[in-house]
Amino acid sequence: MDKFTTLTGVAAPMPLVNIDTDMIIPKQFLKTIARTGLGKNLFDEMRYDADGKEKPEFVLNQPAYRDAEIIVAGDNFGCGSSREHAPWALLDFGIRCVISTSFADIFFNNCFKNGILPVVLPQSAVEELMEDARRGANARITVDLDSQTVTGAEGKTYHFDVDPFKKHCLLNGLDDIGLTLEKAGSIDAFEKKAAATRPWA
Repeated sequence: MDKFTTLTGVAAPMPLVNIDTDMIIPKQFLKTIARTGLGKNLFDEMRYDADGKEKPEFVLNQPAYRDAEIIVAGDNFGCGSSREHAPWALLDFGIRCVISTSFADIFFNNCFKNGILPVVLPQSAVEELMEDARRGANARITVDLDSQTVTGAEGKTYHFDVDPFKKHCLLNGLDDIGLTLEKAGSIDAFEKKAAATRPWA
């Protein structure tokens, strides 16, 4: 998993509330267990028409936001089913941070396990950052995980809270497997001791 330290990038405004995981990656794309290749179907039903052509009005189809790395969204982002494909699709598209007033719990935790930082801010802060995002590619937002701050295009800074353990994992690029491998020495020592003291086991 890639580390998340500081990110400065274009933010796409998505003011909808209750953006659920089926909107993020529809159910017909859940057949794969690969974490790559899902970005092209991110927000599929909002991005494409029935013929598979891009809808020009959808934010991520607009030239200013095709390379967005941040989403500023409405309340309760990631609700619905618990599919981990949702953060996989966001990450594969290039999204590393989502800013909202609230997230569904399972989606929120899955983001941290996949290298995406979900930032919770008060409604007033999200509205101000949404206005920044609407200005397009010339208005970049900076997210600093170490200092736990988001800085808008005009330099205004907002502080966010984050669980210390989740912060440690993101800063160091540690998913569940990486956390286990950190203890590889202790695991090896335990197995050698167990083999010596209980050879029959």
